[in-house]
Amino acid sequence: MRRAFALAATLSLIAGAASAETWTKYVDGPNGTQWSYDADYTYKDKQTGRLVVMQAISKPSANLGPSAPGKPDGVGSVIAIDCKEKNLITLSGYKPSAPLDIKDSWRSETPKKATGDDNAALMAAVCPHVDHVPVK
Repeated sequence: MRRAFALAATLSLIAGAASAETWTKYVDGPNGTQWSYDADYTYKDKQTGRLVVMQAISKPSANLGPSAPGKPDGVGSVIAIDCKEKNLITLSGYKPSAPLDIKDSWRSETPKKATGDDNAALMAAVCPHVDHVPVK
């Protein structure tokens, strides 16, 4: 019986670690907002070679995020970045009233040029790691 409890405890620790969030701030936004990406979610898509990144907005002065989908303060999006071409595809946005819903057809969407200081900051933060993230 003790072994069963030990095994159950070990499995729950492993499951918790797999869903961990490691948020890294990459830019300050207007009015005290900040944008961060989740290093634990980031991966290279095997089919497209794009870097898939979950990003979230936070506002520390209001005790808001950054958080993943399903959390009461989770507001953000998942995007697929082509670091060489400097373009991106938005896979899905999320907020407390709208859960993350990534459609299987995202790979066939036309990418948009990554413009703006926030996208440039995100690409500067994540693209150097494109060869060091898991491939899925």
